Amino acid sequence: MIKNTLIAIAAGMLAVSAGSARAQTPGDWVLGNYQGAGYWYPGIAEKVGGGKVTIRYDDGDRETVSSKKVRPYDWMIGMKVECNFKNAGEWYPGTISSLAGEKIGIAYDDGDKETTKTGRCRTK
Repeated sequence: MIKNTLIAIAAGMLAVSAGSARAQTPGDWVLGNYQGAGYWYPGIAEKVGGGKVTIRYDDGDRETVSSKKVRPYDWMIGMKVECNFKNAGEWYPGTISSLAGEKIGIAYDDGDKETTKTGRCRTK
């Protein structure tokens, strides 16, 4: 009985923390679905309040969106992304091979490699 109660309490705590994952504070790295286009881009939450978040994307763009349309930054080595290869306007799939702030190493699926900025990459 006590074991089942502890499991239920732990599950409830996980549900509460998962629901609050969208609540950001200024300065947090986040992912935003820029202009609702279906891709998630990294940026910094500049202003948070009233159910809205102003994001300064790593490429310099800004937008204010509902806090429900912001995800915590979760990029890590080994994750699949698409990047704008050599900033030439074409997006190619690859895997993150290194991360250091806004500097990101990409191993493209076609065998090319590049170190670029996070602002030139996105996820689905």
